[in-house]
Amino acid sequence: MNVHELKNLFAQTKEYTPEHVNELLDFTKKSYIQNEITILEYRNLVRELELQGAFIPEDQKELTL
Repeated sequence: MNVHELKNLFAQTKEYTPEHVNELLDFTKKSYIQNEITILEYRNLVRELELQGAFIPEDQKELTL
């Protein structure tokens, strides 16, 4: 799975398009935890999303960016 496919799956599942790559990062983590994607897919997606600016907020202040 690549980021484009992930965006399509996100849109189908959530019925809206993600506004920030962090939404895709969260969706990727959820998909991995629920065994919907493999560890290899998870690693590749996280790497690609981080290159696009995704990050894990360390505190509530960063969530409002």
